[in-house]
Amino acid sequence: MQHERTDRAPWEPVDPDVDLRHDRPVRRTGDTAVLSVIAAGGAIGAVARYLVGQAWPTPPGSFPWATLVINVVGCGLIGILMVVVSEVLTRQRLIRPFLGTGVLGGFTTFSAYALDIQQLIAGRHPGTALLYLAATVAGALIAVWATVTATRALVVGRIR
Repeated sequence: MQHERTDRAPWEPVDPDVDLRHDRPVRRTGDTAVLSVIAAGGAIGAVARYLVGQAWPTPPGSFPWATLVINVVGCGLIGILMVVVSEVLTRQRLIRPFLGTGVLGGFTTFSAYALDIQQLIAGRHPGTALLYLAATVAGALIAVWATVTATRALVVGRIR
């Protein structure tokens, strides 16, 4: 039997940046600013991703190095950003949506990752697909862990 969590008011957002529950119509001020910085950041990130892909194309059946590097670097930058916005720049409300959701959300490309795996399997390169699948997940997790750990060590040292 599952128990519903009752310590949170029904209108309290789970994440302050995104609240998908609309118990009542609410007009929040600042939504336009948040959506605008996400859109601008997303455009910047998507253009950066496109340029990396153009500079480093992947021939059919080959290991998709560009997408792997984009996703690992993007995850590492997200690790840095999360420490900075949660422990240093806590009052800068548009940094996280602009850089995290916008720029880095537009830059990282896990949809291309899934498509690359599908194409490798369809092209009869299952070993490459499996290696790519594992390398991306491991690389992304290690990048986040390493950058969060390093950034937190630098931030804590400077704050004290």
